[in-house]
Amino acid sequence: MVGLVDLLGQPQAAFPVIHIAGTNGKSSTARMVEALLRERNLRVGRYTSPEFASMRDRICVDGAPLDEDRFVELFHELEPHFGIVDQKYGQLSFFEVLTAMAFAAFADAPVDVAVIETGMGGTWDATNVVTGAVAVITAISLDHTDYLGPDVETIAAEKAGIIKPGATAVLEQQVISAAEVLMRRSAEVGATVAREGLEFGVLHRELAMGGQLIHLKGLKGSYEEVFLPLYGAHQASNAVTALAAVEALTAGDDPLADDLVRQAFAQVTSPGRLEVVRRGPTVIIDAAHNPGGMEASADAITESFGFTRLIAVVAVMADKDVDTILELLEPIVEEIVISKNSSPRSMDPEELAQRAESVFGQDRVHLAPRLDDAIDLAISLADQGDEFGAGVLITGSVVTAGDARLLLKVG
Repeated sequence: MVGLVDLLGQPQAAFPVIHIAGTNGKSSTARMVEALLRERNLRVGRYTSPEFASMRDRICVDGAPLDEDRFVELFHELEPHFGIVDQKYGQLSFFEVLTAMAFAAFADAPVDVAVIETGMGGTWDATNVVTGAVAVITAISLDHTDYLGPDVETIAAEKAGIIKPGATAVLEQQVISAAEVLMRRSAEVGATVAREGLEFGVLHRELAMGGQLIHLKGLKGSYEEVFLPLYGAHQASNAVTALAAVEALTAGDDPLADDLVRQAFAQVTSPGRLEVVRRGPTVIIDAAHNPGGMEASADAITESFGFTRLIAVVAVMADKDVDTILELLEPIVEEIVISKNSSPRSMDPEELAQRAESVFGQDRVHLAPRLDDAIDLAISLADQGDEFGAGVLITGSVVTAGDARLLLKVG
């Protein structure tokens, strides 16, 4: 990546960057940062992954994906440089190519600020050729252990690599072992530290129709009666982290305007994150794909929805901590429909069903290898209960969420 951006003339240095790493919450936080910046009339580039529908969704300018013609044109503009790097350093990966395209698109726009989400990890992530003025670390837990390390401390050390000398490190609430690693890295590089629960935080939250009402303490001010159209304590935490990141990037000591903060957060969407896509029964799509994500989602469902009967549709990747994911789902789910998503990495549904039976018992587990059939079965099972208290949760993977959105014609 260093060789490639050198060839391209350092496009990633053409704009200030808010760089986001962490195990869960990166994309939601990136969308919230973008909303706040755009409400300030700034032109914003947002790079996130993976996509739900189109690869173009990863690279957004002014809140919209690159159009098809521009996406193809951009690839062909950069393609000769890809060939040079392939020959000199080894073949570029899919993610490295897309990352370079994002940098070039943002420099060409040009954007006032770029919000860049890491793909995986931090230090060795393709995005880490940027020097983020603000480095955001969302909640860290176990995931991608084959690549990032076997424990939270090792994973935190990898993600801490995005914290650069002189930057502001905005740290979401962390387990102590991860927090210690992040603080050590910040001290080593001379970064200013802002920690959720100390320098900023959620002062109060309560349920509201379609989301929650939150009172936030930022780095420069306090913001009351902010409506967030997303569910769960984890999304309130993401919101105040996004707020602190934007405040850290903003010159001066004055707080952001209250109306600006309220308007920005009221418009936030986070597709596939406890996304209600139909009613009667209520159908929710959620991209939780690791224990940390599933725990947050289960807590949010328990808090925000009064389901008397919840049916889960689950399709997961074979390399995930499947047993823990199932164990976290079991207390909130009456029956579970096992399926498969469109990825070649999706766990074989028969194997997943066996694992589910050991957690739920045979009578509560159903098998429908095709996801469309699984959704239909789950809805019919939900319909056997209270019309107003029944729900369907489709979860287990970002790919599962994306497939479900496509099948249910969402967005």
